[in-house]
Amino acid sequence: MIQEETNVGAAETARRARFGALPDRVRLEDTVEERPATAPDPARDAYNEDEWLVRYAL
Repeated sequence: MIQEETNVGAAETARRARFGALPDRVRLEDTVEERPATAPDPARDAYNEDEWLVRYAL
């Protein structure tokens, strides 16, 4: 009988050591990673006003 109480007491102590406290809170800033979906392409955003003249008028 005493052996069972010791086993139960040891199991309870181990359980409390493992699950006795809640984990630390994680901030929202630590859970989100922001990065662009694609790499920026400088040639794509370069606009030349006179390009349409070369393509369509000449």
